[in-house]
Amino acid sequence: MTGLEESHTRKAYSTEVKLQAVLTYLSSNWSLKSVCDKYEISSRSVLRRWIDQYNSGKTLNQKRGNSQMNAGRKTGLNERIEIAQYTIANELDYQKAMKKFGVSYSQVYSWVRKYRAHGPAGLEDRRGKILASKSQLSEKEAQELRIKELEARNQYLEVENDLLKKLKEIERRTGRD
Repeated sequence: MTGLEESHTRKAYSTEVKLQAVLTYLSSNWSLKSVCDKYEISSRSVLRRWIDQYNSGKTLNQKRGNSQMNAGRKTGLNERIEIAQYTIANELDYQKAMKKFGVSYSQVYSWVRKYRAHGPAGLEDRRGKILASKSQLSEKEAQELRIKELEARNQYLEVENDLLKKLKEIERRTGRD
């Protein structure tokens, strides 16, 4: 009867139980369901997530609330512009930017969206104070900003060019068969 009771809380599993369950599944012919039954795991999707984490080299003791997805930090205008340009140049790989710059996923996503809509001015912090606009940057800062914009654009075009070459190669190969 207790197995039929509805649960409204998440069950916590120790790192040892997670590792034992994953290794049991990977080193035997047991099904996901039988491993879940043996270790009293709430669902097969939980075990699948642990297996994916294990196979990708991540530790199994990560808690959802402590993930990097929530770990944002303060940044300046020039850094936000650089992060947005880097993300755009890397085909909107938010995870890669998040890891490289140590900011949260939501920050990167927001900055890219604002940068695409309003350009660098969209990334200015307007909370409670008036900040210098792009026209009020020093000449050196404006030049550095322009260089970063051009570098990001150049990297984006290089990636795009490589993809087009690959596509033509695939089309050429499939056209022969």
